Amino acid sequence: MELVKKKQGNKIIKKILVIFLGTIILTISAKIKIPFYPVPMTMQTFVVLFIGISFGWKIGLATTSLYLLEGILGFPVFSGTPEKGVGIIYFTGPTMGYLIGFLFATYLAGKFNYADIFKDNFLDFFINYLKLLLAVSFIYLFGLIWLGNLIGWDKPIFDLGAKPFLLAETFKILILTIISGKIYKLRNFI
Repeated sequence: MELVKKKQGNKIIKKILVIFLGTIILTISAKIKIPFYPVPMTMQTFVVLFIGISFGWKIGLATTSLYLLEGILGFPVFSGTPEKGVGIIYFTGPTMGYLIGFLFATYLAGKFNYADIFKDNFLDFFINYLKLLLAVSFIYLFGLIWLGNLIGWDKPIFDLGAKPFLLAETFKILILTIISGKIYKLRNFI
C-alpha cells in the first residue's frame, strides 16, 4: 500500500513538473521571432498544439491555463511583454481572443489520436493534418471574433488578424503532422 502511495505521489510530482516545463516552453516560444514571409512568426501555436498532442488534453489544458494565469498576473510570458505592457491590461488587448483560443486548440489537439504516418499511408498523414488544422482554427476563430469586437467589424479583420499568419501556420502544421505520431507516444511517459 505504501508503495502505491509513493508511486501516485511521484506521478503527481511528475505531472506538475511537466506542466511548469510546458509553461516555460510556451513563454520561450512567444519570445522568439523567426523571420518569415509576410510577417515574422513565433512558435507559440506550434507549442500549443505540441503540448496537446504530447501531454494529452488534461495536462495540456492545465499547462495552457497556468500559462494564461501567469500572464494575467503580470508575469511577462506573452509575446510582446513587457514592452507592450503586462497583466490583465495586456491580456484584454487585441490578442485576448487568440490566447483564449489556445485553450480550445490544446484541448482538441489533446483529444485526438494520431496515427504514426511513418508506418502507415498518406491517408493517415492527411487525417492528422486535418485534425491539427481544426485545432489551430479555434485560435484564429476566437482571435478574429475578439479583434472584430475590439476594433470594429468595419475594419478588414481577416486581413489584419489571420491572413499574414496563414503561410507560417501551414508550415508549422505540416511539421507537426510529420512528427505527430511520434510525439503522441510521449503521453505514455507522463
